[in-house]
Amino acid sequence: MDTQHLNAGCPRAGVIHANTPQTRRYTVVGNHLAQHEHLSLTAIGLAVHIQSLPTGSPAGIKELAACFPEGEIRIATALRELEAHGYLARTRVRRPDGRITTRTVSYNQPPGETPREPDPDPDPDPDPDKAPVPAPEPEPVRREAPDLPEGPAAELLLDLRRHDPRLLLSVRDVRHLVPGVEAWLARGAAPDAVRRTLLATLPDDLDHPAGLLSYRLTNLLPPPLPAEPPVRKVDPIQFCVKCEEVAFRAPEPGPCPRCREAAGTAAA
Repeated sequence: MDTQHLNAGCPRAGVIHANTPQTRRYTVVGNHLAQHEHLSLTAIGLAVHIQSLPTGSPAGIKELAACFPEGEIRIATALRELEAHGYLARTRVRRPDGRITTRTVSYNQPPGETPREPDPDPDPDPDPDKAPVPAPEPEPVRREAPDLPEGPAAELLLDLRRHDPRLLLSVRDVRHLVPGVEAWLARGAAPDAVRRTLLATLPDDLDHPAGLLSYRLTNLLPPPLPAEPPVRKVDPIQFCVKCEEVAFRAPEPGPCPRCREAAGTAAA
């Protein structure tokens, strides 16, 4: 039996790219994102999707979870990954009408990181006797830590770790959860009631505490307090202008009912 020999023209095992040039509706993505060593596949795919959205498109957790099967908890985790590696920035801003909204900025290149350019004139024959000069180490990118929010809602969230050490939240987590706690307080819930709801029956495998707290704040939000009934106006006490003996309630001074009745009988 003849042995089959593989020649140099045979394709190697592995991926083969069958590329078609894109001329419309495409997004340029750098390999620093597509081949990122520390991002999950969910985070990489979510970053590509967000970069492909037109400016002004909604990119909140609920809007993204409505487009994909991963769910709000995995979407929120992926967004935090992108924030940690500089591909996403989310800040809370107050709109002119007073409402709080989230402003999302997507970076196709993390701030402070410059892609490497190829050497325009490489040296094909380096001098073997000349010791290579080590390349300078890049300076680490220093990112300022976000400001810690203030107020009763933030204090309640920061205090949770006193009750369970697993509820140690990052500054970004606190900033994300503060609006949910504020919504409970605005609906008349006491801080102790909010705390009991967040601490009740925590699972043993608490891998994503911020995701669990976000779920409880959103799905267990109590209804608003009912409107208070209008206060019935009580007329002041008046003394009869005729007999000056009888006191009765009326909006203005005048004869008492007995005097009015007597006056009506006399007229008849």
